[in-house]
Amino acid sequence: MARSKPSENKKTEIVGLFGLGLDNKDGHRRITRAEDIVLVGGSSETHEKMQDIAIHFNESLQARGKRLRDAEPEEVSDLLRKAIDR
Repeated sequence: MARSKPSENKKTEIVGLFGLGLDNKDGHRRITRAEDIVLVGGSSETHEKMQDIAIHFNESLQARGKRLRDAEPEEVSDLLRKAIDR
């Protein structure tokens, strides 16, 4: 009888996303928290863009009736890419 390795039985689960903006020169500390997303830093423009991406990503995920942790990594990647490219 063959034994399966413990890692073979585990499903990859994404439990959160982190966005980091590095172009802040005005000294403001920008932090946005959502249920599964944290956005930190960036200029006003960059932080607003990250917020827009997060909103569209969450809307796409909700339209599929899923939470972040329920989505497959490939699905998360595809939805993020689509939110960024819009």
